[in-house]
Amino acid sequence: MARIDVIGAGITGLWQAFTLAERGHHVRLLERSREPFADAASRLGGAMLAPYCEAEAAPAIVRDLGLHAMTIWQDKLDCVQQTGTLVVAQPRDRAELNRFAAQTEAHETVDSARVAELEPALEERFRTGLFYAHEAYVPPNSALAALLQGIRAAGAELHFGAERIEGYADFTIDCRGLAARDDLPGLRGVRGEMALVETSEITLHRPVRLLHPRFPLYVVPWGGDTYMIGATVLESDDRGPVTLRSGLDLLGLAYALHPAFGQARIVQLAADVRPAFSDNVPRIIFRGSRIYVNGMYRHGYLTAPALAAMTADYVEGRRPNSEIIVEDNG
Repeated sequence: MARIDVIGAGITGLWQAFTLAERGHHVRLLERSREPFADAASRLGGAMLAPYCEAEAAPAIVRDLGLHAMTIWQDKLDCVQQTGTLVVAQPRDRAELNRFAAQTEAHETVDSARVAELEPALEERFRTGLFYAHEAYVPPNSALAALLQGIRAAGAELHFGAERIEGYADFTIDCRGLAARDDLPGLRGVRGEMALVETSEITLHRPVRLLHPRFPLYVVPWGGDTYMIGATVLESDDRGPVTLRSGLDLLGLAYALHPAFGQARIVQLAADVRPAFSDNVPRIIFRGSRIYVNGMYRHGYLTAPALAAMTADYVEGRRPNSEIIVEDNG
């Protein structure tokens, strides 16, 4: 079995460490923050396992990775909520719904009665929609905690407050996101902003996406009366607070989804930056004994288990055949 250091304890690094430790390798997980998840963009993710919906804008490889990853999520963790995804639009934005349907698959076109059956709170608010029954989501806090617990249970070492410690490793798997930009030319930052709200005035049972020509929105139930509202994708590496405009967009469109969100309490407005390459497709880059897993864009939760399986196969002497794998011997 190999000795492996995994650097970075966001969703990507956690799945790398979990997969390798479960396969019997000697794993050390190194994270620069002293508290778990304190500096990880993953803590703010919508955590939707939505390969079909994401195919509206992402290349086919992302959908395929997501489908593979979903089977791993379901096999390894019990926090997966397979409730499907509901996509709706206002009548004036029907063209957006038609476009979305044409660019995706594995959906059911639903009328107002079916929308009300799926989400009673949305009764009579939308005449039509799309339902992706095979999609799922995970509450991020539960998923991150479960992975960390699984890593410990598999016998890996955890080192918080450190990105490097002495000791021999056969491989180092670098999952530092934007912190690896000096090593990975072309890696850029994509800013995402979110609102976390609490309300007992409305109950949603699954992720709901509201299409809009300028600013599509998603709302994800995080358990209890808590909902994550998100969808901003900004070309920026600014990790500063949410801007006024983005806050207005997020909260205004949540109100458009249902006026009950007007009474919601804002628990958190937060932003962070996700790493991406020019095509928004992740890469596994092999440079001798150092392996970079990066460029997750907004697909970290969706694809991380599949990338971890590929990396583990490589470490064990198999060579996965995928367009996302780069062997850099320079």
